[in-house]
Amino acid sequence: MSGRNARNDLRILFLGTPEFAARYLEFLLEKGYNVVTVISQADKPRGRGQKLLPTPVKEVALKHNIPVFQPKSLVKEGTEIIEKYKPDIGIVVAYGRLLKKPFLDAIPFYNVHASLLPRYRGAAPMQRCLEAGEKVTGVTIFKISEGMDDGDIALQKPFEIGECETLGELYEKMINYGTELLDEFLKRYPVPLVQQDHSQASYAPKIDKNDLHVDFSMPAEMVRNKIRAYDPVPGVKARLNGTKVKLFGACVIEQNDEYRAYKPGTIISVDKSNGGLIVCGKDALWIKYIQFPGKSKIGFSDAKNGGLVREGMCLERID
Repeated sequence: MSGRNARNDLRILFLGTPEFAARYLEFLLEKGYNVVTVISQADKPRGRGQKLLPTPVKEVALKHNIPVFQPKSLVKEGTEIIEKYKPDIGIVVAYGRLLKKPFLDAIPFYNVHASLLPRYRGAAPMQRCLEAGEKVTGVTIFKISEGMDDGDIALQKPFEIGECETLGELYEKMINYGTELLDEFLKRYPVPLVQQDHSQASYAPKIDKNDLHVDFSMPAEMVRNKIRAYDPVPGVKARLNGTKVKLFGACVIEQNDEYRAYKPGTIISVDKSNGGLIVCGKDALWIKYIQFPGKSKIGFSDAKNGGLVREGMCLERID
């Protein structure tokens, strides 16, 4: 992939922080784009030992010997970085902070956003669109303004979401489609812009702990959407015999009027290939994996064989 068809005349400033953004930066560098400097957020404790580690984007920059900065204030320090390295364009992927003037006015900044704007503006577009049961999503590249993801659109790429697609699967698709779109954008730059229809805007607020509590009194389709929106990380939670457990791998829905006789959350069957069949407010849902505190996730049948799960137990909402 190195260097083929990339535009080397554009001097790029890249802003990003997590692993998602690091994958985009790695793509640009492998393609041969001229990334002259990188800005990332401050290093934070990560992993089991909570050691202070560089952000994933910083790690990629250092690996490729690209100057990387972690300014506390973009207004002052960021403007100085632009004056020193003289980039033509700023590419932003999951930087984690709104850009403000005068930094924003120094060069054109474009953001890669994981939704079809104006839908799902904000911090968690992938999780929120899965939770809502959307059938289609996509990637948007837009010119950044001072508002929340409300700038004019340069390019969009829609694609379908599978019925049982998880956050992990959607994450990979967002990177694959998003890097292709970014490559197209940079090759064609400057690209004509189209104003967003602000009347159609919806929002994807940051995830909090209550979002991870699954409620089996909801219909099976809604429960499935909730589980897959946080699969594989961080995983939704329920209470089983007083213990908080996480659930993964929700897909097949069973329809049977007999399920109405059971309390929602009841485990009515455990099968080696399908997992545990859990009664919901409407219909029942097969869930493949369960995770107990401090343990790796395991299949429901393995949990049953280990005496951790049995038919008749009930998964309850955590209040």
